[in-house]
Amino acid sequence: MIYKTKDIELDYSKISAPHTDYVPKLRLLIPNDCDENVKYTPDRPTVLILPGGGYAMTSEREAEPIAMHFLARGMNAAILYYSVKPAVFPVALLEALTAVKYLRETAEQYHADRDKIYVCGFSAGGHLAASVGTLWNGKEARGYFGENTQALKPDGLILAYPVIISDFDGEKMIHKGSFNNLLGEENRENGEMLEYLCLDRRVSKSTPPTFIWSTFEDTGVPCDSTLRFATALKKNGVPFELHIYEKGTHGKATGDLITNKETYRLKNWLKEVCDWIEDTRSAYLD
Repeated sequence: MIYKTKDIELDYSKISAPHTDYVPKLRLLIPNDCDENVKYTPDRPTVLILPGGGYAMTSEREAEPIAMHFLARGMNAAILYYSVKPAVFPVALLEALTAVKYLRETAEQYHADRDKIYVCGFSAGGHLAASVGTLWNGKEARGYFGENTQALKPDGLILAYPVIISDFDGEKMIHKGSFNNLLGEENRENGEMLEYLCLDRRVSKSTPPTFIWSTFEDTGVPCDSTLRFATALKKNGVPFELHIYEKGTHGKATGDLITNKETYRLKNWLKEVCDWIEDTRSAYLD
């Protein structure tokens, strides 16, 4: 196993957001060949994991336990401990895009396929992953990286009970704390920014294929967010796979006993998403 950590540092002279002292970390977990005839495919997919935590912290429950499942299927995994409160938009987005760019540029070094980079996010981390998938060619990305942003586009999104919308039936906030933390004190009531960060409205034909799931019992981030994003994908002709499991409250991570006191049928999501990645790869190879 190659196990290393890389700092992800931004050039704040290109960003209007204030600088914080926190240095985000990209933790790499890479299967490695050994002398005992263990060989891995030389063109492995890479999954970049963005843990949730309401843009106030990054949950360990949605970090290494998730990475281990992808590793077990012969994929590379990376976990980004991105900036959270007091950092504000677009800092975390630019960090995640920088991580995608790094994973693409170093793919050969880590025996990975540069065209098989997937971004997997949970809850507020799902909002960040969906931001990467919908804003990789947006004004924030172009302002920081230049006009050619193709290297920033992930090849697929994996969204687990994601925060997507800031409004619900036009009045109730969906996980208001996430948007408060993301926008900060000055912009938390900024209607234009709140609308801009309703990511179902940012979906386009250039959004990558998506695996997305939630649960009926989730009251923390109701599955309305998930359904709205899936509907936007359908309208734009973007392939997706959608699962709404009946049981399980918010934040179930692996869905099994590794991160929960009891197990749920939604634990199957990790097998399903790995199968989906392999099917997506096969489609690209045909």
